[in-house]
Amino acid sequence: MRIVAALLLLSAIGTHAESGQYLKREEFLKLAFATGAPVERVLWVDRGLRASIEEILDHPLSALRIRYWRNDDTTAWILDEIGKEKPITIGVTITNGAIGSVKILEFRESRGWEVRYPFFTDQFTGAGLDQRLELDRRIDGITGATLSVRAVDKIARVALYLHRHATKS
Repeated sequence: MRIVAALLLLSAIGTHAESGQYLKREEFLKLAFATGAPVERVLWVDRGLRASIEEILDHPLSALRIRYWRNDDTTAWILDEIGKEKPITIGVTITNGAIGSVKILEFRESRGWEVRYPFFTDQFTGAGLDQRLELDRRIDGITGATLSVRAVDKIARVALYLHRHATKS
């Protein structure tokens, strides 16, 4: 009986072992901007912007403004999206309309944490956004992490769209 209880306890601990904070905001911004993080900016969400973001997310957006950082044609976005039940904090850098990097800053779910590894996030590097607000390349999923994969995909698309909006002259 004790062995069974111990095994159950160890398996429960194992499912939560990979959740947590992987990268702080300041660390992400240092990676995004080699010369130091620029001043934080704010993008106000108007009706048109909200409609497009909600189309990508496939759920309502509650934010009135979105914070970001910009240096020339590079922007950095730190956004949250729900995986299965809890938010995943994702950092995305965009340069010249293409993804420079995707980093998982914090993961709070019990499953799907594999999305934090470079074998998954590196697939987004160089991706752009097509006319249908979809990524212009296929991203391979991870078995057992479908909802986390979808969350990262959505945030990558939102960041690309926001970059377009924030950098248009």
